[in-house]
Amino acid sequence: MLKVGLTGGIAAGKSVVGEMFVALGARLVQADRIAHSLMQPGEAVYNQVVLHFGGEILNPDLSINRAKLAEVAFGPPTDPASKRASRIEELNRIVHPVVIRSQDEWMQDMGRQDPHAVAIVEAALILEAGAGERFDRLIVVTCHTDQRAARFAARQKIDLEAARKEVVLRMAAQLPDEEKVKSADYVIANSGSLEHTREQVRKVWKHLSIEAEKS
Repeated sequence: MLKVGLTGGIAAGKSVVGEMFVALGARLVQADRIAHSLMQPGEAVYNQVVLHFGGEILNPDLSINRAKLAEVAFGPPTDPASKRASRIEELNRIVHPVVIRSQDEWMQDMGRQDPHAVAIVEAALILEAGAGERFDRLIVVTCHTDQRAARFAARQKIDLEAARKEVVLRMAAQLPDEEKVKSADYVIANSGSLEHTREQVRKVWKHLSIEAEKS
């Protein structure tokens, strides 16, 4: 089995690229969905997050409102960078270790099901969490900042200017593309057309599938 990490900055288009790999035969899990399941009431991560970030992040049914959690964790742009960084680091300290263990368990399960599978973990903070060495290959998806803002605006249903500010704020908590690319085995530029992205995915898939077959 080939273990592949798929990463990139906010709104770079990781999920779209991941879907393209799945269409070609890859197995895929999204770290964001794992984190979401771990933040359900009754889970240990849920209890720690609520304890550290307060009841204001909860919905009326006591589930975590992830948009509110992001607002509290990232804070307003007027907050000092050190203060924002401290809150984000605290959230990551709670969530990352459990998510990484779940990812490892999922990859082991995929290996048992198919020894020649290409198992892809889609996660924004693979490198930031120090999890890069858990993968045989790393794919980084890149994208221009303006396109990130447009995609984020569409996804969050907010105006473009608000999206641009939010993207800049969140990008500051992530490694820049230039640093991510240094660790990448493959880079997929997702600033052009979907067909151009799909063409790059096909080329990468060819290499990955050959490697997985030999594993």
